[in-house]
Amino acid sequence: MKQKTILGANMLHRDFFHQPTLELAKSLLGKLLVKENSDETTAGYIVETEAYIGPIDKAAHSYLNRRTKRTEVMFGEPGFAYTYVMHTHCLVNVVSGEQEKPEAVLIRALEPAIGLEFMRERRNVITDRDLTNGPGKLTKALGITMEDYGHFLAVPPLFLAEGFKPSGISAGKRIGIDSSEEARDYPWRFWVTDNKFVSRHQKATEIIL
Repeated sequence: MKQKTILGANMLHRDFFHQPTLELAKSLLGKLLVKENSDETTAGYIVETEAYIGPIDKAAHSYLNRRTKRTEVMFGEPGFAYTYVMHTHCLVNVVSGEQEKPEAVLIRALEPAIGLEFMRERRNVITDRDLTNGPGKLTKALGITMEDYGHFLAVPPLFLAEGFKPSGISAGKRIGIDSSEEARDYPWRFWVTDNKFVSRHQKATEIIL
């Protein structure tokens, strides 16, 4: 039986995370990312992801099985949060792949769903469209921090739950990759087709649904 959250949504089961990284990146679209803090709850539907396939991916922190204090969680079981700071922004990833195969899926954008008033206070932006349409924006809006590093994403306070099934999924090149031309060309970014909360709209190389 799936566990019910306080929001009435079904939290994802551990088995959900045991799928190939590219499949997981697509399966996460439409799922609800929830963060419970001491006095409020915020949540949004995942509308954009980006896959990083560790040892063979020059853009991945774990390229060539690079094992550091920062990447350690990627070498464990899938379904755990890999958070790190980039340009002062905290980003959140879902660890994927088998143990000792360090892979991850970056959550790039959310469609705000619950606790928008708290998101607005944290983000101080003019339109709700800008609350969570970027990997650094969504963590700030939901209050996700480095303290969430290594948290299993099927239990509170930071967890994933069932959401909606996208009517269309698009795939294209990843964004902001400067490690190599080869890494830039991988079509490992996925988004809900035509969703206005996607971080950056570009021509898709493939329409999956």
